[in-house]
Amino acid sequence: MGRKVVVATCSLNQWAMDFQGNLDRIIDSIQQAKAAGAVYRSGPELEITGYNCGDHYYESDSMTHSWEAVAELLQHPSCTDIMVDVGLPIMHKNVTYNCRLVFLNGKILLIRPKLILCDDGNYRETRWFTAWRKIRQVEDHYLPRMISKITGQITVPFGDAVIATRDTCIGYEICEELWNPESSHIPMALDGVEIIVNGSGSYTEIRKTYVSRDLVTSATARSGGCYLFANMRGCDGDRVYFPGDSMIAVNGSIVARAAMYSMAEVEVVVAAIDLDTIRSYRSLRRSRCLHGAHSSAYPRIQVNFALSNDDDIFLPSCAPIDVTLPTPEEEIMYGPACWLWDYLRRSGQGGFLLPLSGGVDSSATATIVYSMCNKVVQSVASGDEKVLEDVRRIVSQADYVPRDRRELCGRLFHTVYMASENSSQETKARAKLLSQQIGSYHIPIAIDSMVSAALGIFSAATGFIPKFRVRGGTLRENLALQNVQARLRMVLAYLFAQLLLWVRGRQGGLLVLGSANVDEALRGYMTKYDCSSADINPIGGFSKADLKKFLHDAKDKLNIPVLGTVLEALPTAELEPLQEGGSLAQTDEADMGMTYDELAIYGRLRKVECCGPYSMFGKLIHLWADKSSPKEIAEKVKLFFRFYSVNRHKMTVLTPAYHAETYSPDDHRFDHRQFLYNYRWVWQFRAIDKAVERVETGGGKEKGVERRGSSLSNKNSRSSSFTRPSSRASDTPSLTGSTSSDHQRRGVEVAGESVVVTAGNPDTADTTAAYLSQIFLQHDDLKKKRKENSVPIIRTYLKEDRKRRVSQLCGLSSPSPATVFKKAADVET
Repeated sequence: MGRKVVVATCSLNQWAMDFQGNLDRIIDSIQQAKAAGAVYRSGPELEITGYNCGDHYYESDSMTHSWEAVAELLQHPSCTDIMVDVGLPIMHKNVTYNCRLVFLNGKILLIRPKLILCDDGNYRETRWFTAWRKIRQVEDHYLPRMISKITGQITVPFGDAVIATRDTCIGYEICEELWNPESSHIPMALDGVEIIVNGSGSYTEIRKTYVSRDLVTSATARSGGCYLFANMRGCDGDRVYFPGDSMIAVNGSIVARAAMYSMAEVEVVVAAIDLDTIRSYRSLRRSRCLHGAHSSAYPRIQVNFALSNDDDIFLPSCAPIDVTLPTPEEEIMYGPACWLWDYLRRSGQGGFLLPLSGGVDSSATATIVYSMCNKVVQSVASGDEKVLEDVRRIVSQADYVPRDRRELCGRLFHTVYMASENSSQETKARAKLLSQQIGSYHIPIAIDSMVSAALGIFSAATGFIPKFRVRGGTLRENLALQNVQARLRMVLAYLFAQLLLWVRGRQGGLLVLGSANVDEALRGYMTKYDCSSADINPIGGFSKADLKKFLHDAKDKLNIPVLGTVLEALPTAELEPLQEGGSLAQTDEADMGMTYDELAIYGRLRKVECCGPYSMFGKLIHLWADKSSPKEIAEKVKLFFRFYSVNRHKMTVLTPAYHAETYSPDDHRFDHRQFLYNYRWVWQFRAIDKAVERVETGGGKEKGVERRGSSLSNKNSRSSSFTRPSSRASDTPSLTGSTSSDHQRRGVEVAGESVVVTAGNPDTADTTAAYLSQIFLQHDDLKKKRKENSVPIIRTYLKEDRKRRVSQLCGLSSPSPATVFKKAADVET
C-alpha cells in the first residue's frame, strides 16, 4: 500500500508581463521537480503574468496571453505524469479572479479562485480582482476554444473545491488566505484534506522574515498535514522585493526550504511526505477528531491518479530541519543587493553611478552595490549559468568570468565625489578610501564653476547677489544657495552616467543611484530634484539607525575598514560654508530640528499606528515622560507635522526605492495621503495646546466639561437610588451613572472647579480613589511615594480647595490624610 508522496514547491524570479520568460521558468521548475521524483509541483501566485502587473490586469490581452501560456504547458512533454498548479488571472462570468489552475496529463482538473484578497501595504488586489465568496461551491467554467481543442473539455469546475486522488486529498489557499483570521486550511484539514498548497506573492519587510515561517508551521501544528508554500523571488518590476522563502512543512515542522536572497531564477524545493504520519498526528488529537466528525464537506474533484506507489517502503521520508533567519543587518546587506541585480540585468544598462559623499547614506548605498558584486561572484562560482550569462552581457565581454568582487565592482560601479567650496577634506578622503576598498571606478570633481555660472546668470538678470546665512544672508538666500549646489550635482550625475562608459570604451549607460534614507524622506530633508533624485534608491526604505547598524556589520563581513570612520563622523550635507578653522557649520540633526531616532518614532506613530498630531502627542507624553515636559513634546510634534506637511509634495517625485520599512512615506502605493496640506494644522494644534494646558494645570480651564453617557444611560441613572447633583453647580461634583453594560468603567476628568466622575457604583471610596488617581498620574515623582503609602504626600495635595472637595466626596467633615489614603487604597487594592 503506497503512503509516501514526493511533492515540490518552487521560488521563481518572474517578471511582470514577461510571458515568454515566465513560461520558460515555469517549465524549468517542472522539469527540475520531475527529475527529483516529484509527482506534484506548485508555484507562486500569478506566476504566468508576474505579480505586479497593476492595471495591465484590466487588459484582455493579459487574459489571452495567460491562456496561451496554459496551452503551451498542457502540450509540453515535461508536463506529463505530474500534477501541476499554476497561478494566473481568469475571467469567469465577466468577473476577473486571481486563480490557481490545476492540470494533469493534458486535462484541467480545477480552477480555484482566491477567496480573500489583500489590500494593505503595497497590495491593491481588489482594484483588479474580486474575491470568490461562494464558499464550498463550484460552477462550470467555459474554456477558451484554444484550450478546448487541446483538452477536449468544454467546461471545467470553477470554485472552492478540493482534489481527491486515489491516495490522498489536496486543497488550496492563495497568499492572503493564510494570513487571514478565517484561513481555509482549518476547515479543509477537518474535512480530511492532507496536502494544502499555497501560491503566494509575499514581499519582504525588515524584521518580518519570520512571519511566513510561523504561519506555515502554526497551520500544520494545529491541524496536522503537509503545507506547500511557494513564494515569488526577486524584483518583478516594482519597488518591492520577494524573498523566495518557499518551504514545505509537515505537522508543525519545516522539512524543506528554499534559500533566501538568492540570485537563482528557479529553485525547486522537494520533500517526501509520509501520509501515515499525517493521519497518526491527527488521530492522536481527539478534539480535532471531534470537530472533524461533523465538519462541512468540500466539493471533491475525483481524479483517477495516485501520488504514491506501492513500492515506496525504501523511500526515506523527510525530517524536520533548522531554519536560520537573517538578522536585520543581513536583510539590508542581501535584499537590496539582489533587487539591484534584477533591476540592472533587466534594464539593459551597463552598471551604476553614485554621487559618493563619504557620509553614512551614500556609503551604505555603495556597500550594498559591493554586496551585490559579492553575491554575483558567489553565484557564478556555484555554477549558476544564468548569472554568468547576464554578467557577460552587462560588461560586454563574451568570455568574462567574475572571480573577484572588487574587480567586478570596478566594472559595474562608478562613484563621483562632487566637491564644492563647502566640502571638507575629511569627507573627500573618506569617499576616496571607500572607493579604493570596494574597487569602484572613482572620479573626484569640483562643481564650483557650475555654481558660480548659475549664480552669475541670476545676478545678471536681477542685479542681486545672494549670500549664505553665515555671511549675512537671509534664510531664503541660504536655502537657495544650498539647493543650487544639490540640483547641479543631480545634473552632473546624469551627465557622467550617460558618458562614463563611452569614456571607458564600453556600450550603454549607467543607472544613477540615490542615497536618501526613509527618515529624511519623511521629514522632507532633501532638495527636490537634487542628487537624491535618481533612477532607483536601494536605501530609501531603511532608517538611519538601521543603516548604521548595517555598516557596522558590513565593516567586518565584507572587509571594508573605512566604514568605521564613516560611522564616527557627524552626518552633514556640507552645503554651507565651513566655520573658521575648517569645522562644520552644518549638521543634519541641527538642520532638521529633530534627531533621527525621533524621526523613526514619528514615522511609526504616523503610519503604523495611524496617529494624527493630537493622538501622536497623546502617546508621546507617556513615551517621553522621562525626558521632556508635555509642552516640549507638544512643540516637537507640531514641528514635525509642519515640516512633514510642507514637504509632502516631494513624495510625488521620490526616487523609486527598495521597500523595507513599515512607516515608509512613499506615496506610490504604500502611503496614500494628499500632498497639499494646511501646514498650520489649526484645529489639531489647538487640541494639543488645550491638552497641554490641562496637564500643566492639573485639569485645565474649560468649564463644565463632562463625560456623559447616552440619553438612555442618563435616564437609567436618574431612576436609580442615587441622586445625581446638578452639573451646573461649580462647587459640587457632577456624577453620571452608567448602564449595566459599562458598570466596570471608571474614570475622572477635572474641569475647572468641579470634579466630574463616572462610576458604575459611585460610593465615596470609589470617588476618592478616582480623584487621587488623577492627581498622582500627573506627577511622575509621586508614583513611587504612592506605593510607599506616604501620608505626607497626601497632605501636600489636601489644600483648602481640594480639601473641601475631598470632604464632600468622602462624606467626612474633616478628613485626615491617613483616612483619605486608606479609603483610596482600599478601593484600588
